[in-house]
Amino acid sequence: MSTEEQINQLREELRKHNYNYYILDKPTITDYDFDMKLKELQKLEEKHPEFYDANSPTLRVGGEVTKNFETLVHEFRMYSLDNSYSKEDLLDWEKRIKKLVDGEVNYTCELKYDGASINLTYENGELLKAVTRGDGIQGDNVTTNVKTIKSVPLKLKGDFPAKFDIRGEIVLPYEGFEQMNKERIAQGEEPYANPRNTASGSLKLQDSSETAKRPLDCLLYSIQGERLGITTQYENLEKAREWGFKVPVESKMVNSIDEVLEFVNYWDKHRHDLPYETDGVVIKVNNLQQQEELGYTAKAPRWAMAYKFKAEQVFTILNEITYQVGRTGAITPVANLEPVQLAGTTVKRASLHNADQIEKLDVRIEDTVFVEKGGEIIPKIVGVDLLKRPENSMPTSYITECPVCSTVLIRKEGEAQHYCPNYYGCTPQVAGRIQHYISRKAMDIEGLGGETVLLLVNEGLIKNYADLYTLTKEQVVPLERMADKSADNLILGIEKSKEISFERVLFALGIRYVGETVAKKLAKHYKTIDAIMLATEEELVNVDEIGIKIAQSVVEFFSSEDNRNLINQLKQHGVQLEISAEKLANQTDTLQGQIFVVSGVFEKVTRNELKKLIEDNGGKVSSSISSKTSYIVAGANMGPSKLEKASSLGISIISEDQFLEKIE
Repeated sequence: MSTEEQINQLREELRKHNYNYYILDKPTITDYDFDMKLKELQKLEEKHPEFYDANSPTLRVGGEVTKNFETLVHEFRMYSLDNSYSKEDLLDWEKRIKKLVDGEVNYTCELKYDGASINLTYENGELLKAVTRGDGIQGDNVTTNVKTIKSVPLKLKGDFPAKFDIRGEIVLPYEGFEQMNKERIAQGEEPYANPRNTASGSLKLQDSSETAKRPLDCLLYSIQGERLGITTQYENLEKAREWGFKVPVESKMVNSIDEVLEFVNYWDKHRHDLPYETDGVVIKVNNLQQQEELGYTAKAPRWAMAYKFKAEQVFTILNEITYQVGRTGAITPVANLEPVQLAGTTVKRASLHNADQIEKLDVRIEDTVFVEKGGEIIPKIVGVDLLKRPENSMPTSYITECPVCSTVLIRKEGEAQHYCPNYYGCTPQVAGRIQHYISRKAMDIEGLGGETVLLLVNEGLIKNYADLYTLTKEQVVPLERMADKSADNLILGIEKSKEISFERVLFALGIRYVGETVAKKLAKHYKTIDAIMLATEEELVNVDEIGIKIAQSVVEFFSSEDNRNLINQLKQHGVQLEISAEKLANQTDTLQGQIFVVSGVFEKVTRNELKKLIEDNGGKVSSSISSKTSYIVAGANMGPSKLEKASSLGISIISEDQFLEKIE
């Protein structure tokens, strides 16, 4: 046997043992024998570097150091999930689904594991990259660290597609977490707070050999790709299992919301028997074609819902109420609590939302309050134990002046929150707007974080986000914690932000009510910042999905001379304030004013490509048929009820070929 054959045989053998141990939990070899074979392979690979394999089992021990984690864009966006807390929520969701899709609907129920979301990309059966969820659009490349997780297959087996993404959670089992904390306490160090945060932090360790020491696990639940030949979510899970992934066996296919609730109730009681943290159940429409028909809102798939287990509740003492100022000037009261353990974390603060909430709960200093995590994420006060209230207790008086700049607060009619109107002179507002501008979904300026922004504002180096482009290395080097290399990265990151597309710049400006989706709509409709600045309220309201509140906010923002000066400064610095010529070249007004519903399975283009073609040519995609629908683009397996509704409304049904001819 040649050396190369010997190396390949050892690799294959070790992969098989790894799969038996970490996926099937049925080892067929002792740990000692496994280690001996691994050492043998390591020695052979060291002597023969010409047979290097990026996915060799020996690389699971780590050793590579990553100083900066590269940001990568997800090919398929990682959406959030809508939450439900009752049978009524689920029945409402089911009603919405059945209005939009034809045929019988069944569901896949999966436990919602609490870890760090990950997207793995495989090409020709080998792990190509591992990227964190990030903001859903882009995340950090943590491939080197993920390769050290034994349950992540480096090479697949079976009839896998040539290229696909698979998603899951990196989790830290309770047993491993407890062991890690025992070791930390023995060394005189602070124990880790909870498994979820520890798992997430492990992915960003610079030395992969440190990640390798942590008993992380990876549970997979969703395959993404084009034309994979898979028709249901349940088949998704089975295929992933066949290819060598660790897929939880607790998943179940059901036919009704009552069966969903049976699954939820069972696991609400038995979740503590599981080796991992779980905080609910994810319910998905099982049929993948129906999923495509249902599509997405701006933030979440319409075909999935997270049912959260009842939140854990504890009581503690309210020591103080402080007030925070946001970038819009909104005042948020914060409850400072006697530290208490809640759902695996130490809680010291909780939001009180606004003056009305404080008055409704009659929350007072020194009260014993009931705290729970809304959706088990954000702590909130839900009640007061009046029997334990001190005798000399006084009702809480909401502040009347800004806690930072002492400006008298205002509260607009119909709004719940108080605001500080000192837009240009209140430091948290100034810093907050700049922090929003540099954030990942906006200008994504690397090397610049929230603390540095605050330093720059306090030092008087910047007063607004346009001032960022005047900063020099010499100005920032003297700042606290700013080394020579950090200063270079900051200046380079600011310069690179000039390449960010117009729609993201528009979002970055921080116009009230203009989120990512609205910014895209406005950018697409008006093409340039100058056109938006000249638009009236009446004109803005005529833009798709722009209401009067947004229109008023946009007009108010651009009517400010200070804001217009900011825009002019950004122009002079070369920031993208119009859609690029390259992007415009692919857009036409051929379908202007026409509304399309896309239904069925297509051959020449994917459903997503079809929707993009409609939007690029000035049309609008709708998920449901109405009298306003112009055309239905019908592929194979279009539902009969859609066909019936289209006929009754006299809506034209066109084929994929007819649509493509239409835009040519």
